[in-house]
Amino acid sequence: MASSCGNSSGSDGGRSKGTYSPPNDGLMDEKKRKRMESNRESARRSRLRKQKHTMDLTAESNKIKNDNDQIRATINVTTQRFVEIEAENSVLRAQVSELSQRLESLNEILNSMKMNANCTTTQCMSGGTDGLFEFDLLENPWNMMCFNQQPIMASADNVFGY
Repeated sequence: MASSCGNSSGSDGGRSKGTYSPPNDGLMDEKKRKRMESNRESARRSRLRKQKHTMDLTAESNKIKNDNDQIRATINVTTQRFVEIEAENSVLRAQVSELSQRLESLNEILNSMKMNANCTTTQCMSGGTDGLFEFDLLENPWNMMCFNQQPIMASADNVFGY
């Protein structure tokens, strides 16, 4: 009959069949105990690494969420500022358009006055001693009031956009 330890003598050494153990049973138990302890320690270290990794991932996730919240807040402020500036630009464009039209009208008036005047110096009657005085239309545009040309209409309401 063959034994588990490779002994084929057929004798059980005075022991019963179910309780056979090799002669160095204490040494095998010690190795098994050390291996189990080593496995437990390895499993404990593995659990700690896993727990640390999970905590690191959670911290990184929270940091990313905070960064996203800050970016969203910045985007909201920037968008609001963009809308404000866009509205201001719209007002300024309207003012530029209006002022350009006014400038064009004033230039047309000046060109019309230049066409109507034979020369740049005009004599008008006055109550002076000799009855005449001279003035230059281009040097002093206020002297052109005597021609009574088209009135210049301006509205202060829309100039500043308030």
